[in-house]
Amino acid sequence: MQIFFKENLAFLAVPKTGTTAWEMALKRRADIVFSGRRKHANAAFFHRKLAPFLQDAYGLTPERMAVIRDPLDQARSWYRYRQRDALEGSKYSTRGVSFDAFARATIQPDPPPFANVGSQGAFLTLKTSREMPLHHVFAYEAQDVLRGFLEERFGKQIKPKTYNVSPRIEAELSPETEAAFRKARTLDYALHARVIAAGGHLQQLLET
Repeated sequence: MQIFFKENLAFLAVPKTGTTAWEMALKRRADIVFSGRRKHANAAFFHRKLAPFLQDAYGLTPERMAVIRDPLDQARSWYRYRQRDALEGSKYSTRGVSFDAFARATIQPDPPPFANVGSQGAFLTLKTSREMPLHHVFAYEAQDVLRGFLEERFGKQIKPKTYNVSPRIEAELSPETEAAFRKARTLDYALHARVIAAGGHLQQLLET
């Protein structure tokens, strides 16, 4: 997560949605950078903890933005990312696990470490209401829309480089597993569909 005072913007980093590339491109302009475990602080945490802090400490109420990706594509990205050599032999590696088995494991009530990746729906929403406390939500599939917004906000051309490239491997899925995955990720699919229907950029007015 990065917070930009001048641009009045907080960019939340949803895992496996390409945000690292944008963060690296914008890091020189960031006033606050969250790294390590807090890099992926979710929307509810920002809403409950960070928003009041920024208001009290700096008189700042930044617009909050995040990116959402097709849920199955995001799962494939996780699967491929955990195939890399650096994880071989660890409990987080997906070596020797089919993507079908991985997808089923991700939706278990208590996923094994290699499949414990969370969901975008949980990341982006408040637990009680399931509302998204965000001003801007972009579709991963609409990179030109995201780029246009950021370039207008920052007043410059932005050319992100590619980071965290995962190994190119097959990631096939049976129809039965895909149906089970879609059922378990109903919220994720609904949120993604809303953003796609909005042209890749869903804008919301927040009271707080």
